[in-house]
Amino acid sequence: MMKPNFWSGARITDTAGVCLLKVDENNKILSNIRIVLVETSHPGNIGATARAMKNMGLSNLALVKPKIFPSSEATSRASGADDILANAQVYNSLQAALEPCELVLGASARIRHLGWSEVGPKKGSELIISAAKTANVAMVFGRENSGLTNEELELCHHLLHIPTNPAFSSLNVASAVQVLCYEIYSAVIGDQVIQSPKAEDRPATSQEFEGFFEHLLNTLEKTDFLQLYKTKRLQQRIRRIFYRAELNRTEVNILRGVLTAIHNKLEGIKKI
Repeated sequence: MMKPNFWSGARITDTAGVCLLKVDENNKILSNIRIVLVETSHPGNIGATARAMKNMGLSNLALVKPKIFPSSEATSRASGADDILANAQVYNSLQAALEPCELVLGASARIRHLGWSEVGPKKGSELIISAAKTANVAMVFGRENSGLTNEELELCHHLLHIPTNPAFSSLNVASAVQVLCYEIYSAVIGDQVIQSPKAEDRPATSQEFEGFFEHLLNTLEKTDFLQLYKTKRLQQRIRRIFYRAELNRTEVNILRGVLTAIHNKLEGIKKI
């Protein structure tokens, strides 16, 4: 009876298909998330925001009455995220920027006590991801010097607050965008494998490790080290040292090369 081939092409294709579907789903979620900057005064912050967004897979940028845009400084600070800037949409009001969005979270450096629902980065990212599976959502960031007004926050379903050092709580707008986009991106990709490791970077197999360990013990015997410490316990401790290192195939080969060089050196000394 032929044994089943668990590494058959069909199996791999199925797995790849599932991965592709997952990637498509994640891309859809990220594309449904809009970053809205309100009356940004420094064009460099717009560029830095674009860079932060692209780092984390987001692309939908909306600008509400920016003081200077387009700007060469924004392009410079974007550091390659020029496509985010080129596709950014400019609005005359926050209401217009939020029209297609079903969920809106407004970022604030200050904890407000006016009845708004307040969430932190992790909870906020969960709300955004859940809604973005089927709808457009937005995260709104206010002016560099004064943030969002109470009237603007009234357009938001939740207030987003990033905990910071109370003695120095001011957070640059692009830095705030980076923190929240990171929370979203890391939650979206979850345990998704981005790229399989190369064969030589995979962990050493049990057979490869045992071959290395036997090689190591043989070399230590030739140096008389094991003659001085003839205990099973010592060998176990040496084994655990290398277990903790979690050697990959390349590293095992390097170490065995070192042991071979030591062996050859010792043989040369004996011949002399």
